[in-house]
Amino acid sequence: MATGRYWLIKSEPSVYAYARLEADGRTEWTGVRNFEARNNLRAMTPGDLCLYYHSNEDKAVVGVARVLSKPGPDPTAPGEDWASVDMGPLVAFTVPVTLATIKATPALKDFPLLTRSRLSVTPTPVEHFELVLKMGQTKLPKAPASKPKPKAKPGARP
Repeated sequence: MATGRYWLIKSEPSVYAYARLEADGRTEWTGVRNFEARNNLRAMTPGDLCLYYHSNEDKAVVGVARVLSKPGPDPTAPGEDWASVDMGPLVAFTVPVTLATIKATPALKDFPLLTRSRLSVTPTPVEHFELVLKMGQTKLPKAPASKPKPKAKPGARP
């Protein structure tokens, strides 16, 4: 499992679906207008992983996004005290994990989607993150191997 923190982020698929994030490759996560959710955005660090939940129409976790930037001001609210981060797609779920399935899973009774259902950005315990991944029959992609260092030219100093 990757290091860092885990989150649940929500978007209505008609507004910004996970498939669109995949197509765009990157987006600014803007428009959060709840103080607790804003503070959660401000706590994110690059590399953190987010369960991507389609709210309203689909009501299912459909993918994993990765935080790509440090938090900054929300450009959709100039002069106001809101935050945003850049997000990128990591992996779409093989099988979406519906809200009904989550509610029917005793091990997820304390999942933030259920306990903090009004928030669009919530921290998620690693055990919940891993269980939802498993339920979605999805594995995180392997981190790319680091590139080998080029060999020094003969006589060159390291």
